[in-house]
Amino acid sequence: MTARLPAAERRQQLLDVALRVFGQHGYHHTSMNEIADRAGVTKPVLYQHFRSKRELYLEVLRDVGGRLRDAVGKAVATAEGPRQQVESGFLAYFRWVAATRGGFDVLFAGETRRDREFTAEALKVETEVADAIAQLIVVEGLSDERRRLLAYGIVGIAETTCRHWLSNELELDVDELAAQVAELAWAGLRGLRP
Repeated sequence: MTARLPAAERRQQLLDVALRVFGQHGYHHTSMNEIADRAGVTKPVLYQHFRSKRELYLEVLRDVGGRLRDAVGKAVATAEGPRQQVESGFLAYFRWVAATRGGFDVLFAGETRRDREFTAEALKVETEVADAIAQLIVVEGLSDERRRLLAYGIVGIAETTCRHWLSNELELDVDELAAQVAELAWAGLRGLRP
């Protein structure tokens, strides 16, 4: 068993372990016993923090979604101009996926998309990222609704590229891929007209 941790630290440790296990085996093929064993705690300790596997999975979705939003948000906030925002955003997204493949799978893979409540949590992440991107699309005469729609397109570029990359287990330079996808998106954004 692991050392006694303060409740907040233990909860985060359990979320981190659960993310790895759910990322490897999916929701349906993961048991609370396995998560407790991998975390080095008893099952009752796990249940002190999460009443059910479903509650734990939803919290993992919220936690990992927050990490992705934070990574992209911080990168874009420190960029010097529009082109750098595009480059920094894609770079942060692709680096996050490379470092957190299980997180990407949990957020965007099949099991999450087959359950209404899980899908709603994943869609919150997409919506929040798209809303943030929409604020960065500055084209005179372009409506807020159209900017938001285009922002979903940018989110889709990142997500779909990562799906293909991971499902085909492609060995690649993440920074190079991010730069190429950012260039693709930037070329499209530069040409926008209302």
